[in-house]
Amino acid sequence: MKELLEIIAKALVEHPEDVHVSEIEGEQSIILELRVAQDDMGKVIGKQGRIAKAIRNVIKAAATRENKRVVVEILQ
Repeated sequence: MKELLEIIAKALVEHPEDVHVSEIEGEQSIILELRVAQDDMGKVIGKQGRIAKAIRNVIKAAATRENKRVVVEILQ
């Protein structure tokens, strides 16, 4: 999951070296925290959050195949 999110984010931004994904495992779910450069926040979120929603849907679909629950948080 972490690698998939990192690949997607790096493809979207202008500064791929500033993309960092951290994984926090809880009892019932996994939280993926995505950090990008301040200049690239708009590219990751998109107009009205459409790109962020699409990223979350792709990650959620991949997690469903592994019977896991994943939450994607986009942080500054």
